[in-house]
Amino acid sequence: MYDVAIIGAGLGGLECAYLLSKRGMKVLVLEQNPIIGGCLQTFRRANTTFDTGFHYIGGLDKGQPLQRIFEYFNLMQLPWHKLDTQGFDEVFYQEKSYLFKNGYDNFKAQMVEYFPNDTENIGKFTALLKDVGENIFEAFSRKQEDMLEEGSLFSTGAHSFMMGNVENSVLRNVLSGVSPKLPLTEKLPLYHFVQINSSFIQSAYRLKGGGMQIVEHLASDIQKFGGEILTKAKVEKLIENSGAVSIVELSDGRRFEVKNVISNVHPRELMRISEEISFIRSAQKRRYSNLENSFGMFTVNIKLKDNALKYLNRNIYIHESSDIWSEGFQSADENPKCALVSFAVPRNGDFAENVDLLTPMLWKDVEKFDSLVSKPGHRGKEYEEFKQKKAEQLILLADKYVSGLKNAVDKFYVSTPLTYRDYTSTAFGSAYGILQKMPVQKLASNIYWTGQNIGLHGILGVSMTALLTCRFLTGDIPEI
Repeated sequence: MYDVAIIGAGLGGLECAYLLSKRGMKVLVLEQNPIIGGCLQTFRRANTTFDTGFHYIGGLDKGQPLQRIFEYFNLMQLPWHKLDTQGFDEVFYQEKSYLFKNGYDNFKAQMVEYFPNDTENIGKFTALLKDVGENIFEAFSRKQEDMLEEGSLFSTGAHSFMMGNVENSVLRNVLSGVSPKLPLTEKLPLYHFVQINSSFIQSAYRLKGGGMQIVEHLASDIQKFGGEILTKAKVEKLIENSGAVSIVELSDGRRFEVKNVISNVHPRELMRISEEISFIRSAQKRRYSNLENSFGMFTVNIKLKDNALKYLNRNIYIHESSDIWSEGFQSADENPKCALVSFAVPRNGDFAENVDLLTPMLWKDVEKFDSLVSKPGHRGKEYEEFKQKKAEQLILLADKYVSGLKNAVDKFYVSTPLTYRDYTSTAFGSAYGILQKMPVQKLASNIYWTGQNIGLHGILGVSMTALLTCRFLTGDIPEI
């Protein structure tokens, strides 16, 4: 019998497995795909490694939140590469450039230089960033009801806060300009908006060689601690006994006796496998199955010609619409108006080897290409033409702001929310999971949640959630 079965081997599931197996529990991780890692997976084309969903992280300097967490998970030994502190992000809004600097004081001074008539609002916004960023571990002692109480940063909408507190529309859009790092919608909680932006202002890093290294290191340590990881292991249903889950059954008929279950899959999938569980009310099952999802991403992974484009040690965010908060809902029939341009750290030298271009895309724009019989690479001519056209449009947009990019392209590979759904098992290809996160780690009886649908998304958010989830089973949080 296993102390814990963890469904889904994304970052949250692997971190829970690491923590619990390190504490001596007998842990089983079940992943339905052939490859573990979820959104941290990498893939190789033309002798080049591309990331699936990981591009850069924040808060990794000594003593900062993610550094402290990654130190615990034995991940600081990886080849982290620090971005330019004088401009780790560059936002282009209405064709004007705005650099984001590391350090709260540096960030504030730079924004005041751009917007000298908005010093007070910039100061208040920076103070909020700093307060959240420097007190993030207070979440370990925060109760769910405190997080949801009226007036809290979790119950306040980020959009309504920005509209009410930053009168200058240009400044408001620039401060919001680092999407698609997070889903800018009216439902985005202020805490999510502030915490994610704050961590990157503390410090910003890329990982040379790709995000799969995080997965491989976690998996290796889990196995050293005695944990088991199974791939091609799709959970078909949970079976209860005396008001708790006692058996996890796979689609191939294998059964495992368990004391507890942690779900690192989308709530919709958990409700599917929990159909016969009586202690989850029918109303709950319907509610969790129908939660609204965030939008997905259209991505162009570009292999560059040799020595054709200099490596850029920052990210470029392009916005050609007047309202950044509406860009996630743009129809795919239009030319893209926003993009993230993210360079991979070169293996050698000063020239870039590959670069990723991302722009938001709605599920409805690719749903017509999906069917029960289709599979990646076999969705027909119309789908291939759709991808080719959008890729060319996105390359042209990025080339306006990264001079020489178009001519430096050797080959490119395209993914849509459909691709994301197929390879990472993310419902509807949503980039950030459900829109309104559930700030609760226990679902019912001996079933627990973790991952990007609970609490926060992103590397830091998921790591925080994993620690909070495991607290239910260990009784405490490890020394971080």
